[in-house]
Amino acid sequence: MTKIITITTLFICSLLSAQTQFEQGMGKAFGLWKEGKNTEASAMFERIAAAEKTSYLPNYYVALINTTSAFSEKDKTKIDLLLTKAQDALDIELIKDQNNAELYAMQALIYTAWVVADPMTNGMKYSAKVMEAYAKGKAIDPNNPRIVFGEADYQIGGAKWSGVDTKSLCAQVDKAVELFATFKPETPFSPKWGLERALETQKNCKK
Repeated sequence: MTKIITITTLFICSLLSAQTQFEQGMGKAFGLWKEGKNTEASAMFERIAAAEKTSYLPNYYVALINTTSAFSEKDKTKIDLLLTKAQDALDIELIKDQNNAELYAMQALIYTAWVVADPMTNGMKYSAKVMEAYAKGKAIDPNNPRIVFGEADYQIGGAKWSGVDTKSLCAQVDKAVELFATFKPETPFSPKWGLERALETQKNCKK
């Protein structure tokens, strides 16, 4: 009996230790990202992903860091490398789970980055894929604020060229802002970004 209790205690301690290492690693990676050390943060999230295969979050943040970096990059070779790294990381998680709305929001963002990088070349190729990714995410979680906002924001961006009335799209932005206010992330490290950008778009809608 004593042996069983000892083994059980060691097992629980081992689990707690593993959880702590994950949390410490994630905290350090977020710290690097906050300092603007995107490459270092991405590398750390990659190491965490290699060690912790049950959580989608490390690879999710590899994808998010490299995609957001691509939006501010002008060199097309670097953009290609950043978005390829983002897609590779996301693909690992999409293979494991096709029922996670956050992964489809991330997929739509990667496609959007390709369009922004070269609208003339990539617009036709990726626009339908952007909307398809948001549709898949919305089917899983229609009240995910990143899905609701991202879908409306992408179409508002396209309306500059198509002349489509943005009234209904701005209503979706208003809805997304409300959803952000009540959204509760599953864990302290789960995605919760997007409100700032949504408020900016909402302000532009009212001009």
